[in-house]
Amino acid sequence: MSQNHRVFVTGMGIISPLGLDVPSTWAGLLRGESGVDYITAFDAEGFDTRFAAEVKGFDPENYLDRKGARHMDRFAQFAAVATQEACRQAELDPGKMDPGRVAVIIGSGIGGITTLSQQFEVLSTRGPRRITPFLIPMMLADMASAQVSMLTGAMGSNYCVVSSCSSGADALGLGWEMLRGGKADVVLAGGSEAPICPIAVAGFNALRALSRLNEDPKGASRPFDLRRDGFVMGEGAAVLVLESQESAQRRGVLPLAELRGYAATSDAYHLTEPAPTCQSSASAMLLALQSAGVHPSQVDYLNAHGTSTPLNDRQETKAIKLVLGEEAYRVPISSTKSMTGHMLGAGGAVEAAICVLAMRDSIIPPTINLSQPDPECDLDYTPNHASPHRVDVAMSNSFGFGGHNSVLVFTNPNRVQ
Repeated sequence: MSQNHRVFVTGMGIISPLGLDVPSTWAGLLRGESGVDYITAFDAEGFDTRFAAEVKGFDPENYLDRKGARHMDRFAQFAAVATQEACRQAELDPGKMDPGRVAVIIGSGIGGITTLSQQFEVLSTRGPRRITPFLIPMMLADMASAQVSMLTGAMGSNYCVVSSCSSGADALGLGWEMLRGGKADVVLAGGSEAPICPIAVAGFNALRALSRLNEDPKGASRPFDLRRDGFVMGEGAAVLVLESQESAQRRGVLPLAELRGYAATSDAYHLTEPAPTCQSSASAMLLALQSAGVHPSQVDYLNAHGTSTPLNDRQETKAIKLVLGEEAYRVPISSTKSMTGHMLGAGGAVEAAICVLAMRDSIIPPTINLSQPDPECDLDYTPNHASPHRVDVAMSNSFGFGGHNSVLVFTNPNRVQ
């Protein structure tokens, strides 16, 4: 079977701390807005970290059937609504295609942890007979992909990728591989996460992974800054319509970008820390470029994993230099987590969409809160203000707990053949 099918992005949907769709999220990013504030989802008094990047003003009943929405965890609701936006942009109705040729792959690092957290409280205060019968189908990590399948009528492969903070990127990468191999015509791929609940915040605090800058929440996510002290938890989703060139041409839709390359490696080193040699993360970047047929000198923009943790930002900078060499100082880089927070399993998908938007509009979103650069992080991170720049080749890094390294490469289909 041919492995040479080109794969296009024909639609995108985003739910983020900056907005409930692609246009509002993108506008907030270009303005350099922070989506971080004090937690409203629960009373965080007494927690070491009392802030997060929450999705604001989201009412699932504005988008979904009321009964159906009530039987979905928040992360699945996000995925369903992002899918609706992506399909509208792609002018895609799976019911008018062969539904068996439309697949769904939605990644999530934690799945329905909010429902699980709430039901533990019910169990402890009201007893086992008061647990909702929807607990299991709401908490399972595959339920975002399952709900998207039911919502759209897609009847091809349908599953969830769980690879920590690489989940969304890996979902897109596996969709790319499926389309390249001719196993589907369309893949609805992305990531979704809604982890802002007591047990998740307490757990990440116990790891000492979260920033504790409670006096300045909007300034707390500061990738590559000397004062960074941890990441800011975020929530949201992004779904991209990935489509074979043949399918897009049959339907008469114009591509937004080409997903040109993907690679994933493992550090095999530590539960939470990146490997000190950076060889594995650098290999993922180099292999992704090679699979795309792109030379490192052609990269125009890199959306960094950039979590705002001391180790990650330093090690990612080293990896970029290993791959790009002197070109590393030329390529504009940004960590949009400075504005969205770290959306865990959704982050890679949201940041992939951001790469497509940077390519479309020839502008690099900023890394905000970068005022005291770390001397060991000495590249161009587009500090504090968006910067006009033509983008024909964009790369997105996603690195996760457990040593996951996942990299995507997007190109402008009208300029890069």
